[in-house]
Amino acid sequence: MYRRRFLGLIAVFSLIFSSLVLSDVSLPAVFSDHMVLQRGPAVPVWGKADPGEKVTVEVAGRKASATADGEGSWKVRMNLPQAGGPFELVVSGKNKVTFKDVLVGEVWVCSGQSNMQWPVQRAMNAKEEIARADYPNLRLFTVKRVVSHRPLSDTEGAWVRCSPQTVPGFSAVAYFFGRDLHKALSVPVGLIHTSWGGTPAEAWTSEETLNAYPEFAPILKRWAEVEARWPEAKKKYEESLKAWREKVKKAKAEGKRPPRRPRPPLNPDHPHWPSGLFNGMIAPIIPYGIKGAIWYQGESNAGRAHQYRALFSAMIRDWRDKWGRGDFPFLFVQLANFMARSAEPQESAWAELREAQTAALALPRTAMAVAIDIGEARNIHPKNKQEVGRRLSLGAQAVAYGRDIVYSGPLYAGMTIEGDRARIFFSHVGGGLTAKGGALKGFAIAGADHKFVWARAEIEGDTVVVRSDKVPEPVAVRYAWADNPECNLYNKEGLPASPFRTDFWPGVTARNQ
Repeated sequence: MYRRRFLGLIAVFSLIFSSLVLSDVSLPAVFSDHMVLQRGPAVPVWGKADPGEKVTVEVAGRKASATADGEGSWKVRMNLPQAGGPFELVVSGKNKVTFKDVLVGEVWVCSGQSNMQWPVQRAMNAKEEIARADYPNLRLFTVKRVVSHRPLSDTEGAWVRCSPQTVPGFSAVAYFFGRDLHKALSVPVGLIHTSWGGTPAEAWTSEETLNAYPEFAPILKRWAEVEARWPEAKKKYEESLKAWREKVKKAKAEGKRPPRRPRPPLNPDHPHWPSGLFNGMIAPIIPYGIKGAIWYQGESNAGRAHQYRALFSAMIRDWRDKWGRGDFPFLFVQLANFMARSAEPQESAWAELREAQTAALALPRTAMAVAIDIGEARNIHPKNKQEVGRRLSLGAQAVAYGRDIVYSGPLYAGMTIEGDRARIFFSHVGGGLTAKGGALKGFAIAGADHKFVWARAEIEGDTVVVRSDKVPEPVAVRYAWADNPECNLYNKEGLPASPFRTDFWPGVTARNQ
């Protein structure tokens, strides 16, 4: 009897405690001390409270209020026109939450796969860069790596000041981009780093968008099959793991080298799961006020480059739609040169992926940092992240902030055939075209037989004239069309020309689809 009364009291106290917890005003982890809020109109601040509870937010001399809905969700929008700080962000309801050392400035999301994840401590000149990374008005937030089958409303993490103590494990590309932008604008900059090495673009795209395009049906079908096979695959894996442990035990007893651990099968928690990273690592930071996004990804989609043409652009539109901030600036890095150099013109999935990335420039307020000259043949993670960040920063200054600067290398704009030669036209020539280090390299030409041969190429004004004695009637030209091309066309501002082709002949990834 006394035990029943005791348990009843515990239940009553639990209900009282849970109701007290529910009454606390709370905000997602992306709101913390040291945060940067995006300057400008309609900057959202949101969280949880009791249904019907009035919540007031104050920051930088501005105030806004909202009433929590039936599910306890509330949101206000602040007008924060001036960069500066530090301020306090105070959120008041039945309780009060205060965030200190809050800055108002420019906020950028930094996402992608391993070349975005690659940390400062493993970049070029890491020791010197870390020692100099004392920028108290540059703030860093890293989203925890999580796969989810539904959009999450929160993540784990906290804003920190950029310093030699906090920067070593942070994304190198994001840091160098943010550092250069901070210097150029002289305002606080916040960087939200959310990346996962080795992941494809479909993992970063919402389920709604993937379902809307027939081109992505093969992706969804493949993973539906993985899910259906998973219970049996899991059982077999656990059996093989048990057998492996016994073999390891026996090998150690006999002084032999133990066998390799069995490779786990694909499963529903794999980071390649369609929409899994959008749900777990993008959704939790939406609709935090941002200026734009930078993106470094594509290696994991290179084998499906033809499909990436639709996928990448769909992902960009998807993020913009979900954030509800219009066509915010979206800047991305074209894949760097990598792998062995070919002696002859070659078909290349990596070249086709670069072409698919370039196609995304058709979307408004986009810019591309070409990295065809700063890769490493034997390293898929080239260490010169400083130049990648600088080129992204130039794109941001032009596209996001309207500065009249040269921010891109030459881009293919058209071709005319003049007898036995082809004339190539470019946009973004800046102060003019130049061949770095001597004669132009990297141009190939073909006739109606589709067979490309190396060509002679010369700069004439803002054009390049291409010809070969082997192709008296040219119909197509390609430049830097290889995994790791030898190429040297730049504008006089030192920005490299993007690889391109003038033909529309089916590439290797289109033929293999």
